[in-house]
Amino acid sequence: MPDFFQLEHTDGRARAGVLRTDHGEAQTPVFMAVGTQGTVKGCTPDQLKDAGVTVVLGNTYHLMLRPGDETVAGLGGLHGMARWEGPMLTDSGGYQVFSLSDTNKVTEEGCAFKNHLDGREELLTPERSMSIQHNLGADIVMQLDDVPELPTTPEREADTMRRSVRWLDRCVDALPECSAQGKRQRLFGIVQGGVTPALREESARELVKRDLPGYAIGGLSVGETKRQMEEILGLVTPLLPESRPRYLMGVGYPEDMINALGLGVDMFDCVLPTRSARHSQVFTGRGRLRMRNSVHAKSTLPIDPECGCYTCTNFTRGYLRHLMMAGEMLGMTLLSIHNLSFYTALMRRAREAILADSFEDFAKEWLPRVSGAAE
Repeated sequence: MPDFFQLEHTDGRARAGVLRTDHGEAQTPVFMAVGTQGTVKGCTPDQLKDAGVTVVLGNTYHLMLRPGDETVAGLGGLHGMARWEGPMLTDSGGYQVFSLSDTNKVTEEGCAFKNHLDGREELLTPERSMSIQHNLGADIVMQLDDVPELPTTPEREADTMRRSVRWLDRCVDALPECSAQGKRQRLFGIVQGGVTPALREESARELVKRDLPGYAIGGLSVGETKRQMEEILGLVTPLLPESRPRYLMGVGYPEDMINALGLGVDMFDCVLPTRSARHSQVFTGRGRLRMRNSVHAKSTLPIDPECGCYTCTNFTRGYLRHLMMAGEMLGMTLLSIHNLSFYTALMRRAREAILADSFEDFAKEWLPRVSGAAE
């Protein structure tokens, strides 16, 4: 599948490449904006594009329940319904089943649960996840995996990891052939195994045997230490094919992404930029700021003097603080635009450094700049 991903350059283990989909290209490394309900909260598609976003995510669990995947298909799929012209990725729904329902029951068939909207009994199987994602029409789709509760035992980690491999095979068999309809969906497998190195290695080797379009690393940023996360990434990424993209799921602090880039990761997603914006936190090249802090009340500075986003080129900290204190929706939108712009710019800087064989210098400069609070 060389037409889907092209690795352009490496600098140590850091990588620069390009994803090519039926809805356009995305340069890697890439941060993908999370649009759980078919929208990135608070932002229009044009605002996302202006912020540098190239890939948007949708959520299988939420969209299958409301408005329903067949309804989404009838509205033109996620691309047509949400009016997003670029690449899209949908997750499998597995994580939400485990995180939003306390009555779920896993069997080899799938996961039975009560949905959080009306309590109806549901069964999510690998086959149903693939059918739903087919209806949603994303360019990249994810296998259904078995997500263990945390904390858990090594035996439970092994059981869920091996079930995830078996479910992957069912996803491969179930994914409809879309080429006749003029669209292609690339299936990513998900490396699981908790924080047990042997299980992670077994999972990665099993997935690679399936010769998939791409590989994700799941089950991290869920309570383990940062050192454990880096140790797992350092173990897993060398086991994955250089010619395929590597996606670290749900990791979104800038310092964690920089460290992961140095370990060979290409793709990231997280709700952090928009969720933080709704809680008045913004990311800058000098650390994180709380825009509700009184120190900003009369400030005529932009959020980040080094940022060229719409928010920073037009509005002062004083005005933005006022909007957030008043609970105005515009404040949350403007902070979301800035945070997404900061994330996409960070990925762009990293890519330029990789292409220039200066990623190590980039990491040394930016790790201290993005870690912790500015004030």
